[in-house]
Amino acid sequence: MRIVAELPHPDCKISIFSMNQKFIIKFEQGTLEQSYKISETDIIGGVNGIFELIDDSFIKQVVEQFGVMRKSFLEAYSRYE
Repeated sequence: MRIVAELPHPDCKISIFSMNQKFIIKFEQGTLEQSYKISETDIIGGVNGIFELIDDSFIKQVVEQFGVMRKSFLEAYSRYE
């Protein structure tokens, strides 16, 4: 797996990887991460096509999902204690 790009964003780290003819888009926020895989043949323009796919609306939904993930984890952790 090799990193092909990073997209700066104030709310999360966004990295784009290439592996086995797939792009992997990885979002990280603290200890949480989300990743999305898409075939390179499904994207027109290579990495530039990925930049078009990752629009503001998608990033906003990803950041919101981090909030849901964090809440779920904290609730589970409080039951564990």
